[in-house]
Amino acid sequence: MTAFTGKTYWLIGASEGLGRDLARQLAAEGARLVLSARSEDRLKSLADDLPDARALPLDVTDLASVRAAVAEAGNVDGVIYGAGAYEPMAARDWDTETALKVADVNFTGAMRVLGEVVPGMVRAGRGDITLIGSLAGYHGLPASIGYSASKAGLVSLAETLRHDLRDTGVTVRLVNPGFIKTRLTDKNEFRMPQLMTPEDAAAKVLKAMKSRRFRTDFPIPFAWVIRLIDMLPDIVVYRGR
Repeated sequence: MTAFTGKTYWLIGASEGLGRDLARQLAAEGARLVLSARSEDRLKSLADDLPDARALPLDVTDLASVRAAVAEAGNVDGVIYGAGAYEPMAARDWDTETALKVADVNFTGAMRVLGEVVPGMVRAGRGDITLIGSLAGYHGLPASIGYSASKAGLVSLAETLRHDLRDTGVTVRLVNPGFIKTRLTDKNEFRMPQLMTPEDAAAKVLKAMKSRRFRTDFPIPFAWVIRLIDMLPDIVVYRGR
């Protein structure tokens, strides 16, 4: 079981929604926090409310920004990558710039951050990495150009890290939430099954971080339904398409 007291966690994507509530819950567990996102004002307002936290503005789409932030963050015990972007978009309405922005934040941004962090953790023989994916990463879904593909890439990245970092002292975990009520999901015009509050979702992420499990999907049973889709034959999944 992970103990947070006295340990420093770098939370990327801390300014809004799930990340903001996760920061509060980690602080309540005694963690020291480095809080990153693009919004400096939102980060500072959060850091000021927590007992041992500092704001570190960061643009995950800019490698120079990432490298500068890694240097300023210093030695950390764990990294949580929760930066996320989302725009509902069907393939017939493809907007290349928007789709690339979503993919860059959700997936390539994680590659930038981890590429600068993982080697140091391996050399030190310790570290804790939590990637916040999505149930949407398990299957290509309608009107999710950019989002589902980028989250699928994050899922695959976590699985590869789990293989490669075995016996290095570096822990890797993947957490895949379903729908969380945030400014991002407010863009959806469809009914979202088992919609969660950011506070409840953050509690499940925190619980996952305390366990030895690699993969945590929630909420159940919605997660089971998503995973079941992959077991169905294509003729059923794409019927009439």
